[in-house]
Amino acid sequence: MEQFAADPRDVRDPHPEPARRRRDTPVARRAAWSGTGEPVDGYEVYRYDDCAAVLRDNDTFSSESIRAGMAAVMGPYPLVGMDEPDHRRLRSLVAQAFRQKTLAHLEDDLVVPVVDEMIDTFINRGHAELVRELTYRYPVQVIAVILGLPRDDYEQFHHWASAIISVGARPMEGIAASRDLRAYLEQVLEDRRARPRDDLVSELAASELDGERLGDEEIFSFLRLLLPAGAETTYRATGNLLFGLLDDPRQFDAVRADRSLLTAAVEEAIRWEPPLLITSRVALHDTEIAGTAIPAGAQVIPNIGAANRDEQRWDHAEDFDLFREPKPVISFGVGPHMCLGMHLARMEMRAAVNRLLDRCPELTFDPEARERDDPHIHGETFRSPTQLPVRFDVAA
Repeated sequence: MEQFAADPRDVRDPHPEPARRRRDTPVARRAAWSGTGEPVDGYEVYRYDDCAAVLRDNDTFSSESIRAGMAAVMGPYPLVGMDEPDHRRLRSLVAQAFRQKTLAHLEDDLVVPVVDEMIDTFINRGHAELVRELTYRYPVQVIAVILGLPRDDYEQFHHWASAIISVGARPMEGIAASRDLRAYLEQVLEDRRARPRDDLVSELAASELDGERLGDEEIFSFLRLLLPAGAETTYRATGNLLFGLLDDPRQFDAVRADRSLLTAAVEEAIRWEPPLLITSRVALHDTEIAGTAIPAGAQVIPNIGAANRDEQRWDHAEDFDLFREPKPVISFGVGPHMCLGMHLARMEMRAAVNRLLDRCPELTFDPEARERDDPHIHGETFRSPTQLPVRFDVAA
C-alpha cells in the first residue's frame, strides 16, 4: 500500500481563517523558524497584490530560508532557494532543457503512453480509485521516462521520491533516500556523458551558455528538486482538477463536449486549490508590507492559497468555475522564481484528463463509494483529494 505524503492533520478546509485575515489583518504575525530550525519573527501575507510583490522583489526578500531547509535532501544548489546572481546563472543553464522545442514532443511520445499504461490496469473493470491508481503514480513515472531511466528502476525511483517528499515527517529516511538517489544519478550522469541520449539528463550534461556548463552538484541538486516538485505538486494538482470537474457534472460535461476548455479548467484548478498553500522568504533589510513594518531577518510567508482567493480580484473566489474571466494566478509563483516546470505540469494535467475522457466513457464519481468513503480535498499545507472513486462504461 503506497504511503501518500500528507499533512499530519486531515484539515478539510483551511481557507476560512486566511480569508478572514485577508480582509482584517492582511499581514499577520506568526511563529516561524529559520532554515536551521531557530525561531525567528514571522509575518504571513494574505492578499494577492502583496504576495505577488514579495515574490517579485528578489532584492528585498531572499529565498535563502528555502535553501537552508532543503539542502539536506536536495544538495547545495536547489534552484528555488537561490538568490541572484547565482539563481539567474543556474536557471539560464537549466532552462535550456525546458525550452518549448524540448518539451514539444513529450506529450504524445512520453506522457500519454504513461497515462495509458495506468488506465490499462483498470479499464476493463468499469470503476477505479484514481488517486491510488493514477494521480499518485503517474507524475513520478513521467519524470522517470523524461530522465531516461530503465523501467526496472521505476519502483525504486518512486520509493526515493516518496521518502524525499516526506522528509519533514521522516527525516532520516528522507536523507538516506536523497543520498542513495544522488549515488544512482551519478552513475546515470556518467553514462550520459559517455553515451548521450534523447533525455533530460543528457540535455543537462550538454547544457552550455556563454561557454559555461553545469557542474555535477548543480545537476544533482536540480534533479533532486525536480523529483518532489514535479511529482508531488503535479499529482496533487491533477487530483484537485479531477475533483473539481467530477464534483460539478455541468462543468465536466462542458469539457467533454469541448476539450479546448481544459486549458481554462487547469488554470481554475490551480487557482481554486493549489497543491501547495504557502512559500517563504527572508527580509534582507527593514521594510514594510501593506503598512506593516517587517524587520530585517524576519521570515515572510506568502499565503498562496489565500492570494488565489482574494475577493478583490475574483468574484465568488471560493467556487471552482472554469468559465470565470481568466486572470493570472500565483500558484506557480511570479517573478524570478516562477516555476520552471509549469508548462510540463499543465501538460501532464491536461493529458491525464484527456485520456480519461477518451478511454473511460461517462466517467463520474462512484455514488456508492462517495457516500461510503467521503472523498474530499484535504491538507493544511499540501492539498489534494483523499480519494477519487469513479465509475465509467466499459467498452463492448
